[in-house]
Amino acid sequence: MRVRAGETRAALLFISPWIIGFLVFTAWPVINSAYLSLTDYDVINDPNFIGFDNYVTLFQDPKVRLALRNTFVFTVMSVPVQLVVSLGLALLLNSAARATGFFRTVFFLPKMTPPVAIGILLLLLFNGQSGLINSALGLFGIEGPSWTTDPDWVKPGLVLMSLWTVGASVIIILAALRAVPQQLYDSALVDGAGWWRRTLRITVPMISPTLFFLFVVDSINALQSFTEAYTAFFGSGNTTYSNDAALFYVIYLFQQAFEFLHMGYASALAWVLFVVIMVVTAVQILLTRRYVYYEGDRP
Repeated sequence: MRVRAGETRAALLFISPWIIGFLVFTAWPVINSAYLSLTDYDVINDPNFIGFDNYVTLFQDPKVRLALRNTFVFTVMSVPVQLVVSLGLALLLNSAARATGFFRTVFFLPKMTPPVAIGILLLLLFNGQSGLINSALGLFGIEGPSWTTDPDWVKPGLVLMSLWTVGASVIIILAALRAVPQQLYDSALVDGAGWWRRTLRITVPMISPTLFFLFVVDSINALQSFTEAYTAFFGSGNTTYSNDAALFYVIYLFQQAFEFLHMGYASALAWVLFVVIMVVTAVQILLTRRYVYYEGDRP
């Protein structure tokens, strides 16, 4: 018992920096934001307790409804596209007999690009008049849309730009593909199953836990989208491309907190977003867990 107690104290001592950091920089701000959401606080003056007035105002704010709608539309558009592209690239990479390590690095490197740079890159590539994307489409006689100014094309442009950073998902799926037992493919080949049937009947079910994990994580990330869209459409001095179609929920939260100094209102917005993410995640778990196969499960 004394040995175990000593090991416990030693373990707590080693992880104490993380515990202190968590309490100071995570737990306390979360608790404090819950209190601030019930106050009128502008950073300069002391918080003034107003109860649930911020939440009442929030549900009556048309900008909140617009931001939520934009965020949900972007999430529904981007998450499936990212999963499909990541799976396709991982399958290609898994079939590469040589230089797998090189291509793995190439796919992951864009993930290291700062999000602000991606926002600027979006304006350069998707410029309706001189952008590289429309120039490439023009070579095939296709007139490209106004990606950054047409409300109908703002979110598709952001979705396409989000594919720039799917490298991490590709690596995760590739690791799952490498863990699929080869004998399953051998048995399918003996039965005459083609590539598509092997992929749909063996590969996808066997890596479904990984796909489900990415589905949940990508959804959470999409619901918190901020940097790229803010840099491209709402950045400092950017008045040319500002568009309500790119007003995501976290952008509106940021504006209320740091542009208008409505810290109490922004805290209420943050807690509503927390609840929304929790509900969306719970729904995803309830609706999709039946399609996820875990090795060792019994019918």
